[in-house]
Amino acid sequence: MTVRREGPAGRPPDQTPDGTAGAPDAAAEPDGATVRPEDLRSHRWYGGGDGSTGLRTFSHRARTRQLGYLPEEHLGKPVIAILNTWSDINPCHVHLRERAQAVKRGVWQAGGFPLEFPVSTLSETFQKPTPMLYRNLLAMETEELLRSYPVDGAVLMGGCDKTTPALLMGAATVDLPAVFVPAGPMLPGHWRDEVLGSGTDMWKYWDDKRAGLIGDAEMAELENGLARSPGHCMTMGTASTLTAAAEALGVTMPGASSIPAVDSGHDRMAAASGRRVVELVRHDLRLSKILTREAYEDAVATVLALGGSTNAVIHLIAMAGRSGIRLTLDDFDRTARTVPVLANLRPGGRYLMEDFHFAGGLPAFLGRLTDVLHLDRPTVAHPTLREQLDGALVHNPEVIRPRENPLAPEGGVAVLRGNLCPDGAVIKHIAAEPRLLKHTGTAVVFDDYRTMQRTINDPQLGITPEHVLVLRNAGPKGGPGMPEYGMLPIPDYLLKQGVRDMVRISDARMSGTSYGACVLHIAPESYVGGPLALVHTGDTITLDVEARSLHLHLSDEELARRRSEWTPPPERYQRGYGALYNEQITQADTGCDFAFLARPGEVPDPYVG
Repeated sequence: MTVRREGPAGRPPDQTPDGTAGAPDAAAEPDGATVRPEDLRSHRWYGGGDGSTGLRTFSHRARTRQLGYLPEEHLGKPVIAILNTWSDINPCHVHLRERAQAVKRGVWQAGGFPLEFPVSTLSETFQKPTPMLYRNLLAMETEELLRSYPVDGAVLMGGCDKTTPALLMGAATVDLPAVFVPAGPMLPGHWRDEVLGSGTDMWKYWDDKRAGLIGDAEMAELENGLARSPGHCMTMGTASTLTAAAEALGVTMPGASSIPAVDSGHDRMAAASGRRVVELVRHDLRLSKILTREAYEDAVATVLALGGSTNAVIHLIAMAGRSGIRLTLDDFDRTARTVPVLANLRPGGRYLMEDFHFAGGLPAFLGRLTDVLHLDRPTVAHPTLREQLDGALVHNPEVIRPRENPLAPEGGVAVLRGNLCPDGAVIKHIAAEPRLLKHTGTAVVFDDYRTMQRTINDPQLGITPEHVLVLRNAGPKGGPGMPEYGMLPIPDYLLKQGVRDMVRISDARMSGTSYGACVLHIAPESYVGGPLALVHTGDTITLDVEARSLHLHLSDEELARRRSEWTPPPERYQRGYGALYNEQITQADTGCDFAFLARPGEVPDPYVG
């Protein structure tokens, strides 16, 4: 990692009615802690205006003239990189091309010089085998782009599941001043007289179709009504969970994470983010001052109190690691026992993100949790989180519940241990049928997802509601990329009998919009010889969420015997990025980062010469 340079924080910007914040003139800051133009990182590229600083600086200025810019437009001004994950194939981000213009407007207004950089788009809906395979690639791209170009600060534009952690992982490693601009949730879906939640209602109605309750005509209508606008999923899925975590970390403008993507307030927030990042540069307020242990602890509490996605466990562990902070599964489980679920949002609750936004958004939500938060840490918008939350009000206590009326008494994710998952596993127990939270059943094992898809409806398997469905070879290496296969389908014939949940166990992930008694992220994964590789159909497994236990009823001797007979599967990739991924990827309990990126060490800024 780069050597950390610490600078004083600026004063809070004035709060505006839509929850964004303005950027005051740096000269008005009482501490006078402005960075001089010659101290800017970009000055090493551009130097002075007289051409006396060398051939390279002359060349950089000449090429900037080639781009059509006058000297007074950029020399001596903070250069702001706008990292934009826009793409025609990413519906979550299809509006970010326009939002980048609002960010540029804000940067210009504050006296900065904006430069937009297109970076990889990770589309959850289209990219195969899974965008999780490429999260670390975008993190690498972010890190190297910010390091290698003449930029002083960054605005990071993302929102679809993997883009938020990837952008923040890369930016945290470089440690420049930065603001994150969430893509924002899409509008609520509609079908006939029902309000739909993307993902969650897709799973629900697909099961209804498999059960014979609705037909192709209804599905065609649902296809047109499920996702009505740009923006990421409007349930508390992985996208909303991680943008909320980014806001809780303090790297967004206040209230930014819940503004609907097509709301005019989203444009205003983007412009305010551009203004603010210029002031962060002028006060050298780098990410290392924001992304502290206290910030990550608050993000964990936020995710759990939101009833957020299990995917956040993996991503926050990886993000914290890039900030030089060790976050573990035990940190999540310990915190889960101290915070209730207060967000009444699908898939665990009733409402959608637009309801959450107009109920007060994350500032109002965090106001319910002040006793467990670190209120004296800085954010990008205020000297302290305490000031950022001051005056935030809950406008709908049914959407953002009071502490005395929680949706659930404990945080929404439980961490399991046992001989089937010695390094841990997770379950979103608030989204499961309560009868299954303590369950003993007989395993039905599938060696891979394709086999499961082909055979799950075979009556000869004799699957009953009491069985435990087991999927292996779907983890970080085995998937490859740990796809969202963890919500294993229930056989059609059981759906027709009214069965809607079963215990399902895998080393895969599942969509944050999913639900059910799904045990996920088994570590170590089966592909590398974890105990899941040793399970046979007919074995007995006990899940006990209250005891935080997942147990395979086999003796140590029998497990050892089976292990001696186990043969590692062939490598997934012979060359290319996949081979690098397979060589470097770590397990779910440590964040699925690349080992060579996660380890400590310094990377120097480039010699500009």
